[in-house]
Amino acid sequence: MKKMTLVIGASTNPSRYSYKAIQKLIVYGHPVLAIGNKEGEVSGVKFSTEKVMFEDIDTVTLYLNENNQKSFYDYILELKPKRVLFNPGTENEELQNLLTKNNIAFEEACTLVLLGTGQY
Repeated sequence: MKKMTLVIGASTNPSRYSYKAIQKLIVYGHPVLAIGNKEGEVSGVKFSTEKVMFEDIDTVTLYLNENNQKSFYDYILELKPKRVLFNPGTENEELQNLLTKNNIAFEEACTLVLLGTGQY
């Protein structure tokens, strides 16, 4: 099943994990949307800094540290994704509590590993 995925913290730097995640999500056939701290494009996925109210988001995968996530709390809750992935280094108990209160599942897991092991 293909899962509409929103990458928050997208980067055009090929050494960044968000860049690699966008590429791998596409390889595995998942539709990808992204938001970065500046405009850019990775593998045909154009992104900006705007918090667009996308619809039917299955998964939000985070590539922002805890402090940089704060401005995204309300946005993520309003999107009502089925789940949020906290990639290594993005763990955030405050946001996880908000997700739980709003019946949104979350995992502390690496998007790249989940894809590579067929668990995405």
